[in-house]
Amino acid sequence: MATKPIPDIVVGRLPVYLRALSAMSVEGKSVTSSQELATRLGLTSAQIRKDLSHFGEFGKQGLGYNVVFLIEQLRRILKLGQLWDVVLVGAGDLGRALANYQGFHDRGFRIRMVFDSNPSKIGQTLAGFVISDSARVVELVRREGIRVAMLAVPAAQAQPATAHLIEAGVQAILNYAPTTLIVPRGVYVQNIDPAVHLQRMTYYLEPPGPR
Repeated sequence: MATKPIPDIVVGRLPVYLRALSAMSVEGKSVTSSQELATRLGLTSAQIRKDLSHFGEFGKQGLGYNVVFLIEQLRRILKLGQLWDVVLVGAGDLGRALANYQGFHDRGFRIRMVFDSNPSKIGQTLAGFVISDSARVVELVRREGIRVAMLAVPAAQAQPATAHLIEAGVQAILNYAPTTLIVPRGVYVQNIDPAVHLQRMTYYLEPPGPR
C-alpha cells in the first residue's frame, strides 16, 4: 500500500513548531503540551496533535511532550541533522541583507557562495564572500554539489537564473523575486514577496480617509 503524502501545509508548520520549541528550551522548559504550543502560535491543540500524528507518536496523554526530544524529532523529520549549503544569487540590497543575516546557521543553513551579474559587484566582498559572476553559476555550484538556493534578483532575471541553478543541480529555491518561477517536477520553490503579503492584509482593513 502506497504511503499517503504529507500535505505541504503540514510540512510548512513544522519549522514553526520547531522555532517555538527552541524558544521554550532556551526558557528552560523541559515539558510542554499541545495546548501551550497552540496558545503561543495561535493554532488549536487539535491541529498540532493532528500535524504531529502524521510522523508518529511523540507525547503521552496527560504528560505532554518532552521539549528536547520533540526538537530532535522535528529536526530529524526536516533533515536538519546537517548544515545545508546554500547559494545566494543576487547581491543587491536584499541579497546583502540575506548574506549578512546571522540566523541561518543555527537553524541548519550555511551560505557558501554569492553571485551577481553586475560587473561592478563581481569580485567585491560581501559578508566575507567574494561575489562571483552569475555566468559561472552552473560551473561552481555543480562542482560544490549545492542543492539549495536563495534568489534575490529582479523579476526579469529570475527565470533565467532559475534555469542555471537547476542545470547546476539545485533542487530547492527560496524565491524573493516578484514573479512565479516555472520549474520541472522534482524542484521545490518557496516564494516570498512582501508586497503580496501586504496586499493580502489590506483586504481586512478599512481604506484610509482622504488626505
